[in-house]
Amino acid sequence: MAIKKEIKWSGRKLSISTGFLANQATGAALVKYEDTIVLCTVVADKKPGAAVDFFPLTVNYVEKAYAAGKIPGGFIKREGRPSEKETLVSRLIDRPIRPLFHKDFKNETQVICTVLSFDGKNDADIVSIIGASAALTLSGIPFLGPIAAARVGYENGEFLLNPSIGHESDLDLVIAGSRDGVLMVESGARELSEAKMLEALKFGHSAFQPVIDMITELAEEAANDPWKISTPAKKPTSIVKEMGKKFLKKIEEAYGKESKKARNDALSSVFEKITLHFADHKEADGIDLREIFEEVCSSFMREKILKRKKRIDNRGTTDIRDISAYVSVLPMAHGSAVFTRGETQALAAVTLGTAQDEQMVDALSGEYKERFMLHYNFPPFSVGEIGRLGFPGRREIGHGKLAWRAISPVLPSKEKFPYSLRVVSEILSCNGSSSMATVCGSSLALMDAGVPLKNAVAGIAMGLIMDDGKYEILSDIMGEEDHLGDMDFKVAGTEKGVTALQMDIKVASIPFEVVEKAMIQAREGRLHILEEMSRGLKKHRPELNENAPKMTTIVIPKDKIREVIGSGGKVIREIIEQTGAKIDIDDDGNVTVAAQNTASMENALSRIKEIALDPIDGTVYTGKVVKIMDFGAFVNFFGARDGLVHVSEISHKRVEKVTDVLSEGDEVKVKFLGYDNKGRAKLTMKFE
Repeated sequence: MAIKKEIKWSGRKLSISTGFLANQATGAALVKYEDTIVLCTVVADKKPGAAVDFFPLTVNYVEKAYAAGKIPGGFIKREGRPSEKETLVSRLIDRPIRPLFHKDFKNETQVICTVLSFDGKNDADIVSIIGASAALTLSGIPFLGPIAAARVGYENGEFLLNPSIGHESDLDLVIAGSRDGVLMVESGARELSEAKMLEALKFGHSAFQPVIDMITELAEEAANDPWKISTPAKKPTSIVKEMGKKFLKKIEEAYGKESKKARNDALSSVFEKITLHFADHKEADGIDLREIFEEVCSSFMREKILKRKKRIDNRGTTDIRDISAYVSVLPMAHGSAVFTRGETQALAAVTLGTAQDEQMVDALSGEYKERFMLHYNFPPFSVGEIGRLGFPGRREIGHGKLAWRAISPVLPSKEKFPYSLRVVSEILSCNGSSSMATVCGSSLALMDAGVPLKNAVAGIAMGLIMDDGKYEILSDIMGEEDHLGDMDFKVAGTEKGVTALQMDIKVASIPFEVVEKAMIQAREGRLHILEEMSRGLKKHRPELNENAPKMTTIVIPKDKIREVIGSGGKVIREIIEQTGAKIDIDDDGNVTVAAQNTASMENALSRIKEIALDPIDGTVYTGKVVKIMDFGAFVNFFGARDGLVHVSEISHKRVEKVTDVLSEGDEVKVKFLGYDNKGRAKLTMKFE
């Protein structure tokens, strides 16, 4: 039997129903927000799989073309490999729900959110997070929800709840959380202050509480019976104590090593000794010593931070690792930089192109062009491993998009800077926060290319250690602190304010007091990093890199566009072939001309002007004499235009016969004097 709940949310109808579709799934919810509809299902294996030290959860967000009344493009007319949007939303759903499964639940679980209808106004990402939460809450599996999510905009001093797609504002923030606190944040902003970002988080958290109430009411009527959890055998206390007593000193010495590789090698050596020590220990039979070892290591690290205010590498909680920044490291790239912080290193390379290089995106909301692309690559050698190279994974796409959000607000407009831009960040070494190293390296590389950024951008990753009400916030976290800590909070921005924010929580939720302190501490760290970056390059270079294409834009009358293009594109193809330039013309008459050198660009530009524009009064042109008459000479001076140089305008001296001075084919300089009363061009050679 179908059961449905409905509320008015931000002035629009939001409903969640179950029992109507996908009834063989472990849990299913159909969520409708106006005319955007998403079917969210969860299926969990009844029995735990092979022993694993992680929770085998898969989340897939799927957009169906029919949802927007479209047929997929390309030769294969069906949905295929996930788009970038589908990958990013899959991550967006995964991040807030993953921490809320019971720690002993290891059954393979899959969440699928399928967009069945898309109205072009309400994005399906928020609807999908709500639907995934509802399906999990209804399923009976051990999920400590429900949660909800909201999108927050900011315009004219006011926050907006779930603004429509395409609505431009100074903030695009997605927040997900429980009744008690925040679980996940993803946002881009136009240099907003930390205080304003915190207000936005509180606004969003308050705004989605009615949705949590609705899911709870639905679950009270329709939820499945709770699953029983297979509790693993308790670890023998004696082994835990003995391992800590005998090997804690060696663990401390291992963590005291300066480099990540040295630490890992030392810890591996300690674990080998532990394995030998417990080889004949009866209580250790069938016990996962690696799991106990990691618990001991985690307890040591967390205790050192909470009690001694010291971290693995003996930094204080607010200390940032050593930073270096170098630019112009790649001679043929249009801009480049190497940014290093501790053992994390990013090489960023910039390429500038024309409108022809913009990325065409086929989305449910329609096709559009993207002029700024930022691609993040994470090769296996960056962490000293062997691995396959192939298509970018979810992590690479997610990290690249975060850096894209951080940089986008400071880019010049297309009108001021008509280039398309591509940044590639190659992570050469990684020990924490490679996405924020990408932000720093990309900012430097763009400035090195001569792109007039409004301000330099830096990013920092913050961590959290929380136990029994005590907590410490860590600036510039390393890989081990990310793995063993309770929060990964990334903040990017300029001296003026925040441009991107991403937060993931590994505990049930955190209070706003902690978020506020983390944002203040992140600002201090960001300003320090910006200062260090300025040692490499303070602001954008005054000129574009010499390898970058030369580009200029003019506007021609709309009724002249056809003449410039020519029949079947003949005229514009001829100009391109003869000058080597790239030419883009839009429907409004904006013409962009780009070439590898100034001479080619100006040659193409001149030919376009000759076709589409009129000569300018008082301007001197180079022309060719095409016909001699008794009363003067006709000169071809501006494209296909001819003008008359009257015999009296040929020279300051008296000219008896035109042929005494000029011959057909002569190249001459002429000044345009306007048109006579019959619309004929008047020229003079008497201007020097």
